[in-house]
Amino acid sequence: MQELFKEVCVDNIKDAMRAVLLGANRIEYCSNLSEEGLTPDIEEVKYLLKNTCIPIRIMIRPHSKSFNYSEKEISIMLRDISIFKKINVDGIVIGCLNQDDEIDLKKTNLLVEKAKPLKVIFHKAIDLTNDPLKSLKNLIKNSDIDGVLTSGGFRKAENGVEVLQKMIDICPTYFEFIVAGKITLKNIKKINQKLSARFYHGKKIVGVL
Repeated sequence: MQELFKEVCVDNIKDAMRAVLLGANRIEYCSNLSEEGLTPDIEEVKYLLKNTCIPIRIMIRPHSKSFNYSEKEISIMLRDISIFKKINVDGIVIGCLNQDDEIDLKKTNLLVEKAKPLKVIFHKAIDLTNDPLKSLKNLIKNSDIDGVLTSGGFRKAENGVEVLQKMIDICPTYFEFIVAGKITLKNIKKINQKLSARFYHGKKIVGVL
């Protein structure tokens, strides 16, 4: 049985360093977790890259109003991706929806193209779509995205295990399926018993920071 891969989401250096000490396999770094995460400060990311030895992925999100971005906002995201590419982060995390709360493939693909060869993950915006399973099929078929972060459309992953497993079942072998949604050190094993997943994501997934 594969060892579980634990990605910790944090919005400050102190928590990031604590997560590393507690055994995190990877950091997803952002700012303003109280707003579900925004694009972080580059100097903080540089510090983490210099002082940690695990991969760091970056949230690219200019505001918390919605996941429906204007052309100007997409330009800002493209600029930010270029900046983070230069300092060799492990990957970026994005999510674009249209006015109908479906994945905006055109804008998503623009960001993916700019980010390559970095890994690109589509975040929990997919859980806000009308049918996350259908959205995942569309994403896999029509984009070069490398993975997805999802709770199966539920607030908590433990409530979405049935949908999550259906999503896992349609993923290609290269695709990184990351289970998220209030996952902690205390409940991760119980959730994993119901899923054929390896990658898990949460703020408290290696303990209280």
